[in-house]
Amino acid sequence: MQPEQLIEAVIAIAADAAKTIKSIYLDGHFEKELKQDNTPVTSADIAAHTLITASLQQLTPTIPVISEEDADIPFAVRSDWPRYWLVDPLDGTGEFIAGSDDFSVIIALIEHNRPIMGVVYVPMTDVCYYAIAGLGAYKRAGQQELRIQAKTLTAGRDSDLRLAVSRRQDPKSVLKLFANPKHCELVVMGGAALKACLVAEGRADCYVRIGPTGEWDTGAAQIIVEEAGGQIMDISLSPLTYNERETMENPNFIVVGMPSLPWDEIMQEQ
Repeated sequence: MQPEQLIEAVIAIAADAAKTIKSIYLDGHFEKELKQDNTPVTSADIAAHTLITASLQQLTPTIPVISEEDADIPFAVRSDWPRYWLVDPLDGTGEFIAGSDDFSVIIALIEHNRPIMGVVYVPMTDVCYYAIAGLGAYKRAGQQELRIQAKTLTAGRDSDLRLAVSRRQDPKSVLKLFANPKHCELVVMGGAALKACLVAEGRADCYVRIGPTGEWDTGAAQIIVEEAGGQIMDISLSPLTYNERETMENPNFIVVGMPSLPWDEIMQEQ
């Protein structure tokens, strides 16, 4: 089946997981613990993981699934997969625990080491961002659906930039990466995928992530950003890739809405 034949079913799966997460969130009673990598996981993460993986396996029995909550698959096994699902059942677990609404469900379809379809679904608003390679990026809210496009900026290292940053990160650690930080206006939000979607819909110009993330954090966001005219790159400005290394941890990365800007000048040399 082609991505365009799968997209509505995948959005429905993400919506079902979002409904489960929202119910647990509003109830206020959930279990939480630290994983071996010292990141938090909750019973909402596990419930969404169970629902999504079972639903995807039923939808496409021949396509493997990698979820953040079940990612211990040897590279020797997964490196031979031409196509697989890449899932973060609850992106922004820290936001969920803290009582913020900035978390989402992420489902991507990866083919030959590149995302070709992605869904980012926001449980607390029922807003859905999605994209298919070659067919554009979209935002669905209720009965409204809009094609989204990253913002076009005036070229130059001294251009004013709206910079999305995490509320759980010291903004100085991000601003020091820019040659002219005084030209950066900060837009604070939680959840890596949601900040990338801000760039995709033109509400921010870039988003820099310093610190550990997994490939499941960026897979769906990457195709959404790309189809909106932007790009996700590591700090040396090389595109992110998927399932090419033993580790599934991403490098530090930047999401940009206008790749044609001179980012090598805008960013400090690292």
